[in-house]
Amino acid sequence: MNETSWRYAGWRVVVACFFSAVCAWGFGFYGHAVFLAELQRQHGWSSGLISGATTVYYLAGGVLVAFVGDAVNRLGPRRFVLLGLLALGLSSSIVPFVTAPWQLYAVYLLMAFGWAGTSLAAIVTILGLWFDKKRGLAISSALNGASTGSIIVTPAMVALTAWLGFAWAVPLTVLGMALVLVPMVLAWIDWPPQGGTGATHIAAPASTQPAATWTKPKALRSLAFWSVALPFALGIAAQVGFIVHQLAILEPSLGSVNASIAVALTGVFAIGARVLLSFFIDRLHQRLATAILLVNQAVALFAITRTSDPLALYIACSAFGITVGNLITFPSLIIQREFPAASFALVSNLATAVMGLTYALAPGILGILRDATGGYAVPLFVCIATELLAAAIVLARVKAR
Repeated sequence: MNETSWRYAGWRVVVACFFSAVCAWGFGFYGHAVFLAELQRQHGWSSGLISGATTVYYLAGGVLVAFVGDAVNRLGPRRFVLLGLLALGLSSSIVPFVTAPWQLYAVYLLMAFGWAGTSLAAIVTILGLWFDKKRGLAISSALNGASTGSIIVTPAMVALTAWLGFAWAVPLTVLGMALVLVPMVLAWIDWPPQGGTGATHIAAPASTQPAATWTKPKALRSLAFWSVALPFALGIAAQVGFIVHQLAILEPSLGSVNASIAVALTGVFAIGARVLLSFFIDRLHQRLATAILLVNQAVALFAITRTSDPLALYIACSAFGITVGNLITFPSLIIQREFPAASFALVSNLATAVMGLTYALAPGILGILRDATGGYAVPLFVCIATELLAAAIVLARVKAR
C-alpha cells in the first residue's frame, strides 16, 4: 500500500515510535532535571558531580548511536527497541536507590544503551525503512513524543515524588509507560514488507541493497557532513544544557511545582510548533529555518537571564519550547535532501553520534560553571553565544559530492 495512505502500516509504526520517544525523552532527557534536583536534595551532591554523570551518559550514548543501523540489522527493529526499553526502564527505576556517586555513573551507563535504542537514531532508522516521500512528516510526527515526554513523564515523576516519594515515583512511572508501549512494539514495529517504500532497506540481502556511496570515514572527512553535524551539535548542546538544568534554574523564582509547569509549557509549545511545521516542513529552506530557530532560542535564554517575574519566565520557556522539537527534526531532513538516499541511515546516525558526543559535555560544563560562579547567569550566556555561532554556521551549505 502506498505510504501516502493513512491505512499504510507504516503509520502504526509512527505511533509506536511516538511513544518510544515519550519514554526516551521523558526519562532519558527531561528526566535528568528531576534526577538532578532529587539527588541534590537526598545526598547534597554538587551540580557538577551529578551533571558529570549526565555527561558520561551522553558521551556513551553518542558513541552507541553511530552503530544503531548495524544493531537494527542484526537484531531486527522489534527486538532492538524492546532491549532499549528494558535498559531505559531498568536504569531509570534504579536511580532513586543509588547511594554513592559511582553507582549513579554505572546506572547512567546502562541508561545510555536505553537511550540509543529508543531515541532519535533508532526512530529515524526504523522510519527510514518504512517511508520515503512522507519521511519528513513521519519523523516529525513521531518526534512529537519527545516533547510529550516533558508533559507526561516529568510532571508525573514530580507529582508522584511529592505524594509517595522519589523511590516510588520513578518505578511507577516506568511501569505505566511500559504497559502502554510494549504491546505497541510487539504488534507494530517490524521490518516493512519486501518492496516497501523506504529508501534504506538495511535488512535486504547484500546483493539487493543499493550501493552505499558514503562510509563513516568518508563522511567524517567531508565538509558537507560537518556543515550539518557541527551547527546542530552546538545548538543542541546549548538546548540540552539548559533543559537538564531548567528546574534548578527556575526553582529559586518559581518553586518546584511551578518550575515543573514551566518545563511542561516548554514541551507543550514544542509539540504545537512541531505539529504546525510538519505540514510544510519539506517545502522550507531548511537551513534558514534552522538558523531562525537557533536565534529564537538565544533570545528566550537571554530573557530568562533578565527577569524573575513568573509570567515572563513562563513566556520565555514557551518561546524556547517552540524551537526544541523542530531543532532535532531538521538534521535528518537536511541529510535526506543533500545526501544520497542509500546513505541516509549511515550519515544520519553518524551526525546523531557527533551531536550526542558534543551535547554530552553541556550538562557537566554548565554544572561546573554554576558551581564556580555561584549562579546560572554565566552558563546561560555561554548557551546564548553557542546558539548564535550555530546559527551562523548552519547557513553555509557545502554540496555533498
